[in-house]
Amino acid sequence: MDKDLQSSLDFLKDKARRVRLGIIDALGVGNRGHVGGSMSCADIVAVLYFYKMRHSPEKRDDPNRDRFVMSKGHSVLAQYAALAEAGYFDKKVLATAKSLGSLLQGHPERETPGVEANTGSLGQGLSMGVGMALASRMDNLDYHVYVLVGDGELAEGQIWEAVMAANHYALSNLTVIVDMNGVQAMGRTRDRYAIGNIPGRFAAFGWKTFEIDGHDVADIGRALDKATDVRGCPTAVVARTVKGKGVSFAENTHTYHNNLLTAEEREKAIASVMAM
Repeated sequence: MDKDLQSSLDFLKDKARRVRLGIIDALGVGNRGHVGGSMSCADIVAVLYFYKMRHSPEKRDDPNRDRFVMSKGHSVLAQYAALAEAGYFDKKVLATAKSLGSLLQGHPERETPGVEANTGSLGQGLSMGVGMALASRMDNLDYHVYVLVGDGELAEGQIWEAVMAANHYALSNLTVIVDMNGVQAMGRTRDRYAIGNIPGRFAAFGWKTFEIDGHDVADIGRALDKATDVRGCPTAVVARTVKGKGVSFAENTHTYHNNLLTAEEREKAIASVMAM
């Protein structure tokens, strides 16, 4: 394991916890929000923002900054929490999420400091990532593009067009991370639209593929380090996750895919995250 990663594990676990608490702050009480999908990718987002990616709130327009695209835009509360923790805007703004006129809308918008792409209609984020990765090459810039997709999102045909294009152009500066939590809006992913062998599908299209525990910050960090060392092809990190991870009553169920929290549930959620 990389020495920097080894020494950062406690720090990253703490950041992941803070991201989860930020998600709860953004949800508030009585507001609808995607608890499950935001919580399942919290550890991944924390490792990206606080270990792997080159970025700075003081240099938001740095041409060599790494890019992150939240393709499964309904889980943007995890990104908002990470951006607030990283200093892109005051944490107090989280409480205004999804309200009229807020800086933080229900899906990513580029008007939000630190957000690179408008997403929400599933299946489109990876195409944007391909374009960003190609632009890096054309402009002789040195940045990496990370795209987070959901396993249910892989039913979108545009995803696989982008997968083929990325391989054709040998975009080694592009990494897709699959949040494979096994649950989508209406139930288990395998029951709604079975995708099959996800790592095998990416590998069949010429992608270097890694399978990891998406809640183990060391595993996430190692995979992302390996991904940036790959040359000649794009990389896919397939992360096994738990829908709603950290909020005990919301784990492994579609009930909290897009639901509101009562005041009592909010307190339970905070206690559950703090006990992780």
